[in-house]
Amino acid sequence: MSIQTRHRYTLEDYFELELSEEKYEYFDGEVFNISGGSPAHEQVIVNLIINLGNKLRGRGCRIFPSNLRVKVPSLPPYRYPDLTALCDTPRYEKIGGIEALTNPTLIVEVLSPTTEAYDRGDKFTNYKSIESLGEYVLIAQHRPHVTHYVKGDAGRWAYEEINELDASLLLASFDCRIELRDMYEDVEFPPHIIPPLEQR
Repeated sequence: MSIQTRHRYTLEDYFELELSEEKYEYFDGEVFNISGGSPAHEQVIVNLIINLGNKLRGRGCRIFPSNLRVKVPSLPPYRYPDLTALCDTPRYEKIGGIEALTNPTLIVEVLSPTTEAYDRGDKFTNYKSIESLGEYVLIAQHRPHVTHYVKGDAGRWAYEEINELDASLLLASFDCRIELRDMYEDVEFPPHIIPPLEQR
């Protein structure tokens, strides 16, 4: 993320920026440009949309990529998760004249070196203020590694770490599994992370 260099922004300033072709997020008077992503980042998202879409076909579910705004009550006005999904009727609220989803069940973020600490920490803390949210998934792009959080009884969050290409991610809210090998299809890892097949 890169901070835009100018005066502190009001929400009105931010909503004007949102009419441009770039994507921005607002926090406490600062504006962050979040447009663009690495090839690995975008490939993981495409793979997830295809695989999750196939498994949820015919079930009345919705999957949205990162252009959809999501209202985060404790971090106004809204965020741009890499992927959101739900099997309920989507509900929207107009914020600054722009529609934002209010009831995602699943949020996915693909990690990058500049956003990982934020995605794991403050951002997740604020995502928890979304009442409908039941699962939060963090996906590394430079190695096979997934952190999966699931909300249980009394709002407690349990988590698991998955770091094998032959493993799978069980999305409890949707009663389906995504194979990590499918999630990372066509993603090129650094050579020291995943050795060529003939070396295994």
